[in-house]
Amino acid sequence: MPIVSHKGKTMPESPIRKLVPFAEKAAKEGKHIYHLNIGQPDIKTPIEAMEAVRNHKLDVLAYSHSAGFESFRTKLAAYYAKHNIAVSSNDILVTTGGSEALIFTMGSITDPGDEIIVPEPFYANYYSFSTQSTIKVVPVISKIETGFALPSISEFEKLITKKTKAILICNPGNPTGYLYSKEEIKQLSQLAIKYDLFLISDEVYREFVYDKSEHYSILQEKGMEDHAIIVDSVSKRYSMCGARIGCLVSKNKSVIETAMKFAQARLSPPTFAQIASEAALEAPESYYTETIAKYKSRRDTLVEGLKKIPGVKVAMPKGAFYCIAELPVKDADHFAKWLLDKFDLDNQTVMLAPAAGFYSGPDKGKNQVRIAYVLNRRDLSKAIEILRIALEKYND
Repeated sequence: MPIVSHKGKTMPESPIRKLVPFAEKAAKEGKHIYHLNIGQPDIKTPIEAMEAVRNHKLDVLAYSHSAGFESFRTKLAAYYAKHNIAVSSNDILVTTGGSEALIFTMGSITDPGDEIIVPEPFYANYYSFSTQSTIKVVPVISKIETGFALPSISEFEKLITKKTKAILICNPGNPTGYLYSKEEIKQLSQLAIKYDLFLISDEVYREFVYDKSEHYSILQEKGMEDHAIIVDSVSKRYSMCGARIGCLVSKNKSVIETAMKFAQARLSPPTFAQIASEAALEAPESYYTETIAKYKSRRDTLVEGLKKIPGVKVAMPKGAFYCIAELPVKDADHFAKWLLDKFDLDNQTVMLAPAAGFYSGPDKGKNQVRIAYVLNRRDLSKAIEILRIALEKYND
């Protein structure tokens, strides 16, 4: 019988989605599930985006340019200018989600067997994309005790080899919510220049920063023109996860030209989704401010509630809408399944994402979970209460 590839066998399961069968079974049993496992915002998509699709005047749903609509890329350049990132439309390649931007990046800058250093825990699909690209993720460990701050530069230097091609960060971070400081970005930039590496920054949560903090992009750093690659997306910024529109941004012409060949091979990004995404850029500033205020209040509700549960440790997120919590359990994966399969409180339960899937090693993050605070404050409070009682019963 024909067998599947080694690459296919080594592709990791999604820690976010692998519990879906348990959730589906629980739902069929009539349980109400509070979904804290996935970063699907409940914020409404900008009306400008929806109206643009409803009122389109297309007679033929045709291919777009492989790099995406020129009008969209021009407006994206103007958007970046507002964030003190000076790029032109020619520095931008529209992709089918931030995921494709990462895949194009890895395909453009690495060969099989090359290495990328990533602070851990990291967005689980970084490992999936590296497996597809037959390259190695080399983790540099950040810890909950420091709020998942950037490890020392000396820890990065210990890991650099002849095969190292890039450092990849998520800023603000998924799954930790950590926001890299301007000084930390400068340190990483200097390291990239010193060792002639690429510095890739996943900045899809750029707007979502709290406590009067400010986001600082790698493309704001002078001297990084040849080294910096930004991965971006409309998914979280405009609550448009289903649009699957992102972009790759770099002033390195060789990177853009190479990624363009990958873009041509997949023909073009989706037309209707580009129409919606371009229109979303016209959303008023109030859309951002109101959304950020909601997430900050949800973060505060979640963290304050978690801190009141005996044995739970949580790092205060500075951005995005995720946090990592350490639970008083040995195996968070088993606990998450138990919550769906064996437990309910008044026919209600909670779905979590076991954090082990956000680490590269098999024995790390075993008692941690990632929580997405995308529910309203009332539902978050209820979910926290269910989690508190569940932990008491689980540990009885």
